[in-house]
Amino acid sequence: MSKRSDNPWPDLSVLDLRATTDVLHLWSQVVGKVRLMLTPWINHSWQATFYLSGRGFTTGPIYADSRAFEMEFDLLGDLLRIETAGGEARRVKLEAQSVATFYEATMAALAELGLAVDIRPMPCEIPGAVAFNEDHARRAYDPEAARAYWRAMLQVQRVFLLFRSRFIGKCSPIHLFWGSFDLAVTRFSGRDAPQHPGGMPHVPDAVAREAYCREVSSAGFWPGIDRPAFYSYAYPAPDGFNLAKVEPAAAMFDTQLGEFLLPYDAVRSSANPDTALLLFLQSSYEAAANLAHWERPRLERAQGRLGEVPGDA
Repeated sequence: MSKRSDNPWPDLSVLDLRATTDVLHLWSQVVGKVRLMLTPWINHSWQATFYLSGRGFTTGPIYADSRAFEMEFDLLGDLLRIETAGGEARRVKLEAQSVATFYEATMAALAELGLAVDIRPMPCEIPGAVAFNEDHARRAYDPEAARAYWRAMLQVQRVFLLFRSRFIGKCSPIHLFWGSFDLAVTRFSGRDAPQHPGGMPHVPDAVAREAYCREVSSAGFWPGIDRPAFYSYAYPAPDGFNLAKVEPAAAMFDTQLGEFLLPYDAVRSSANPDTALLLFLQSSYEAAANLAHWERPRLERAQGRLGEVPGDA
């Protein structure tokens, strides 16, 4: 019997993640667009995001007129759970299937609950995407890979919460954006930003411009281009940002993406993953904030402590 690892950070390098994270990304867009159509707009598209849960990730309550319901990707049960506050429920299986099959099953389940909603079936932020209802290619899905990636996100969120506690200026929740399938936290300087150029695949320019209408330093975790990674960027990027010293040593600036990247494996395999990730988050934020002359003393405070009110004697 193999010895159980004491490292709470899952080893994602031993799994073939790409097929599973790709299909979860697409399925999440189906569900995310349901929430988008039924929720009033909140700045920076925060009304449409997901949140991690004890079983996967969830929309939280959605309102169809006065009726409340929730849609949760239950990765422990391999199900999309759709449950109303009135106790009605439907289930959609998470298994190897086409995006079209998942889309049709989800729309049918909502209709059966009297929650029919029309969504735009074209995926966002994915170059060369195919509409949900036309994507009939059978997709692989590995439940163990999905669970490992979710458990990695739980560890990431735990450290993000520490980083989030250090900032008292405007800051986003820690949430999962289904557009690019990234768990993110964003800090704001309080100043306006130049108009974003737009041009994101299948995203109206007005959405991108509203999302980036304020100066930000943003960090997150995503499946990456070829492997899971952490990122950090600034908008607008101040002069010299790409040359800034960001730690740990495995971090690098990607000129094509215009952001710093740190491989997940480099964090997991470090002597102290929490410290390594916090070092990346803090050093990349400081690079952005210092070069752009943020009013840091007004925006920051000491890291929060469990159960203690700041300044409480």
